[in-house]
Amino acid sequence: MTDNAQRAAWGKGVAPRASSGNQEAERVGHARLADLLENQYHVLARRQAKKYEMTDSALAHRLREGGPWQWIAPGVYSTTTGAVTSDQRQMAALLYAGKGAVLTGAWAVRRHGLTCAGGNDVEVLLPAKSRVKGTGYIRIRHTERMPTDTSSTRGIVFAPLVRAVADAARSMTRLDDVRALVSEVLQKGRCLLEELVAEVKAGPAARSGLLRAAIKELLEGIRSQAERDLKYRLDRSDLDKPIYNARLYLRDGTFLGMVDTWWPRSGVAGEVDSRQYHMSAKDYAETMARNNRIQAAGVNLLHFLPKDIKHQWPIIYRDIRDAIAYGKQKPPLPIIAVPPNVKDVKAYLITQLAA
Repeated sequence: MTDNAQRAAWGKGVAPRASSGNQEAERVGHARLADLLENQYHVLARRQAKKYEMTDSALAHRLREGGPWQWIAPGVYSTTTGAVTSDQRQMAALLYAGKGAVLTGAWAVRRHGLTCAGGNDVEVLLPAKSRVKGTGYIRIRHTERMPTDTSSTRGIVFAPLVRAVADAARSMTRLDDVRALVSEVLQKGRCLLEELVAEVKAGPAARSGLLRAAIKELLEGIRSQAERDLKYRLDRSDLDKPIYNARLYLRDGTFLGMVDTWWPRSGVAGEVDSRQYHMSAKDYAETMARNNRIQAAGVNLLHFLPKDIKHQWPIIYRDIRDAIAYGKQKPPLPIIAVPPNVKDVKAYLITQLAA
């Protein structure tokens, strides 16, 4: 093979032929390199290139201006032309970080199939003793708690979902983004609220304020923006404080339903009707049956539209105030309200009945 032919082969990512007597070893090496590149989204670290006996001049030839390879991180190259993909950036971050690196944060959340706010920075976990520092778009998180139950897609190793969510939230600057992330992962049943609470307790306190605030709302039963708007106004009013997302039971154990707000002494419940326009016929029928059960038990069930909470608050305030005052004129209803943070409903009901 001539020098020009060798350069052409190197430029295509094929190693030059060492000698006619070593063609089989060369062929095997080419196949292994091709498999490695395929597994790594066509991204290669310098140390890996050296392992396949690529010389500095061969690398320089590939990385020349207008050449077939390009730098995408210190000591890491894309072996394809054109725009670098998000997969390649993530792969490059892991190769840059080195052995044992684990993807976390927003990109790890997305690899679990969920949406996540955030920029293009790639967060990587490394053991606390590592001296590797972040660079460019690569953010290194040194930790004493390296995850063991990781997942992988081709060569990209990423953290468990709960860890990824917590790390992504710690990088966010908007509470609404954290709320959206936590709400999605819980609503889709991908993890339990208790798992997020445990992760927050185990992880660093720094930058966890927004995540703690979002979890606190969930523990209080606040699960939508409309409910947050209502809670914000109720907490700042002179009205009696309700129980949020209470589960209502008759004293014989019959479940009536869950309500957004519950004033136990007055027998008044409030519902934010943010979902009524998106219900299927089946969901609508079930909601009507639930409302009928609750009202048949004597509950004064009030309904609020999300837009009215902001724009018609004086009217809503008056309606709630009058309903509470009217309810207090009657004996308390024989209803037990179970708060949203209670796990063992049966034990709680028994305790309340014995009181």
